[in-house]
Amino acid sequence: QVQLVESGGGLVQAGGSLRLSCAASLRIFSAYVMGWFRQAPGKERAFVAAINRNGGSTYYADSVKGRFTISRENVKKTVYLQMNSLKPEDTAVYYCAATNGYYSNFSDEYNYWGQGTQVTVSS
Repeated sequence: QVQLVESGGGLVQAGGSLRLSCAASLRIFSAYVMGWFRQAPGKERAFVAAINRNGGSTYYADSVKGRFTISRENVKKTVYLQMNSLKPEDTAVYYCAATNGYYSNFSDEYNYWGQGTQVTVSS
């Protein structure tokens, strides 16, 4: 059974930083494009960032570009999201996702999802 387990969420003041981690039980982790999405209260799930299989290409939503960095360690089967200069509007549940297809910023294209981790940014 495939599991994606996020960690690292919490409460932080505006301007602060957090690092999210997602540990995957995927048999061949390097075969998957990995993504991060987030869902704020009352809003739809939104794309945040994605990284290709070997980590050589990354993609970001405009709202986080320059502040967030996605990375992966295939040996550890883990993907990370470093979040700097956090803003109150970054408050959301953050989800890790995996797809064996091509890179996509559409949640429907992802096969596996974690349970989410809460990030709250206070002003």
